[in-house]
Amino acid sequence: MGEPAGIGVEVVGRAFERRHDAQLPPFYLLADPEFVFSRLARARIGVPVKTVEPEDAAACFGEALPVVAINRRVSDRPGQPDGLDAEAVVEAIETAVHHVALGQASGMITAPIQKATLYSAGFAYPGHTEFLGALAADRFPGLAVEPVMMLAGPDLSTVPVTVHVPLAAVPRLLTAERIIAVGRVVAADLVRRFGLQNPRIAVAGLNPHAGEDGTMGREEIEVIGPAIEALRAEGIAVTGPHPADTLFHARARAGYDVVLAMYHDQALIPVKTIAFDETVNVTLGLPFVRTSPDHGTAVDIAGKGIAVADSMVAAILLADRMVRADRR
Repeated sequence: MGEPAGIGVEVVGRAFERRHDAQLPPFYLLADPEFVFSRLARARIGVPVKTVEPEDAAACFGEALPVVAINRRVSDRPGQPDGLDAEAVVEAIETAVHHVALGQASGMITAPIQKATLYSAGFAYPGHTEFLGALAADRFPGLAVEPVMMLAGPDLSTVPVTVHVPLAAVPRLLTAERIIAVGRVVAADLVRRFGLQNPRIAVAGLNPHAGEDGTMGREEIEVIGPAIEALRAEGIAVTGPHPADTLFHARARAGYDVVLAMYHDQALIPVKTIAFDETVNVTLGLPFVRTSPDHGTAVDIAGKGIAVADSMVAAILLADRMVRADRR
């Protein structure tokens, strides 16, 4: 359900309205049912809702939005995040991973969370991606877990090698070992869950003009370049380091399947600029499929009935495609 004060439940309701036209697979919403009834009514989203157990969700999906109840109640106060709801948000995420581990669901889609609210309640992770990695390690012992965030759009997909860290910390955290680890996960999951036989990875430089032979920085020579060579030695199709300012136009995009960017905004700005409403946040490197809309909680418009569900619809469709393509 994501952040209760945001638009998570609303975009789920809007996605359910489009289930036939968009050919969505059956899904259920993990949330407090009373909150769902209240919020959908407030937002004037007139879809029927039915509280069910996970095993009964598919059977009722044609007629009603299935809601599987969590144990904690949440308040319907759009636009007013409350630290008291943090435990319910965390419970919904944990329950989703539990259901996937039990085989009650084939994948999970998470609505956006309000990290500041969770931090105020003691949440110890930088974001969804890191939290899911910890849950996966606990629920799937013995399986490799290396969570990597990918932004997948219809015309561009990007992966930030460093994610939720200050820009000033990026050069210190950007190591060849980190680039190699991320590159391996991306290549493996593009084969396993995206059906690409030989995925092409373009690696962006960190500095202007990719360092211009060391005159504008040496990370490309000392860190990024050796990582690229190591990945090539493993048989992965990698090019770069490329200057970031010439990497995202249409002709350049024809030459690769995904870009490894060196920091958060280098990855997210181009993909959101090209397709803000259709881009999906995907966590690679997990033993299960997880996607999410690539937008925030939008607390400023919550409860007004104007939230757009395009990214949620795209997240559901991509999760379904990844599940179907999964090569174990």
